[in-house]
Amino acid sequence: MMEEVKEVTSFLSIHGQNIKVSEVMQDGDALTFLIISQKLSGTGEYHVGRTWDDFEWLQQHLFSREDVPGIQGVIFPPLPAKAPVNASAKVMKQLGFLGLEDWRPYCKALETFLRQVAAHSILSKNKAVEGFLTSSEPTGRQKARKNIFNRLSQAVDGMRKEGHKDVDEFFQTERDHNLILTGCTKIAAEKFLDVVLTEQKIAVAYGHFAASLHLCVEAGEDPNKQAFSRVCVKLSEVFDSMKKNMASVAENNVSTLGLGLDLESRYQEAEKEMLFRRICKLVEVENARRNAEKAKPVKKTAMEEVKKAAETEFEHISEVAKLEIAQFEGARVEMLQRALVQWCEKQLLTAKESADRFNQHLQVFRGMA
Repeated sequence: MMEEVKEVTSFLSIHGQNIKVSEVMQDGDALTFLIISQKLSGTGEYHVGRTWDDFEWLQQHLFSREDVPGIQGVIFPPLPAKAPVNASAKVMKQLGFLGLEDWRPYCKALETFLRQVAAHSILSKNKAVEGFLTSSEPTGRQKARKNIFNRLSQAVDGMRKEGHKDVDEFFQTERDHNLILTGCTKIAAEKFLDVVLTEQKIAVAYGHFAASLHLCVEAGEDPNKQAFSRVCVKLSEVFDSMKKNMASVAENNVSTLGLGLDLESRYQEAEKEMLFRRICKLVEVENARRNAEKAKPVKKTAMEEVKKAAETEFEHISEVAKLEIAQFEGARVEMLQRALVQWCEKQLLTAKESADRFNQHLQVFRGMA
């Protein structure tokens, strides 16, 4: 099992790290995302259209492969929540950076999800991944409808198990750290989104003021009025440049650190879910052991087999989980570092371009003096 987890050979016919979700096509309330994958053979590309429900089917299909030992120990790449068309402001707010009017961040999040799946040593072996990326055939998805009372009972049961003490100090420490990081990254993403939304509002205000300055322009032969009109026009150009600068700053924030914080937050939730699945299996093992100890002779053999099966599965999950956590910790540091570096590079470039533009405006005003 351990050798299978460390396997890095590609099981796909495409370059996993070159997958692109290039655009979104809207037909009424339906959204279709165009996925482009480069063939390993170098002879061309696959172009496939998939809906969000297709993405959800893929994630559920990967998770439901119970024949894969330790599958519940995998930190599954997080799929962004569904983005409904013409949703309310409250719903879009829940999506965070992915709920902004521009679809590019959402496409980028779906693209990252597919790249993470394609790069995963266990998940990429699933034949469904290959078909999802290279075939236009429908996924054959079936939505599972759960009874609300089942969901409520599962929620109550989950709260009880979530507080269960772990027998392994490594996992207990990881759970404690994850609890803190999940809250911190969520707050950081929310606060940074507030900054972006404020920058967008300021950009709009600059645009309105630039437009209103044209209302002060007057026609006529009066030299004073002509001079004042020229100043208003030039000032309008300055505020228009300020609008473009602030819009670029906001866009840079979203496409770099914003998406980085969003992905970090969703990945922390994914690790939390994996750790919870493992603790649920631990509770199952402990119950199986108690049942085997209390079993009457006639049921002793059957209970021992149940216990042994639960213990074996728990061991597989723990083995996979330890490797997943180690890989995740390295990946998340690299992921956030890359987001921060890109953020700085883009904002420095924007600042330089804006400084050059404002210097040109300054020279014009000096010439008018």
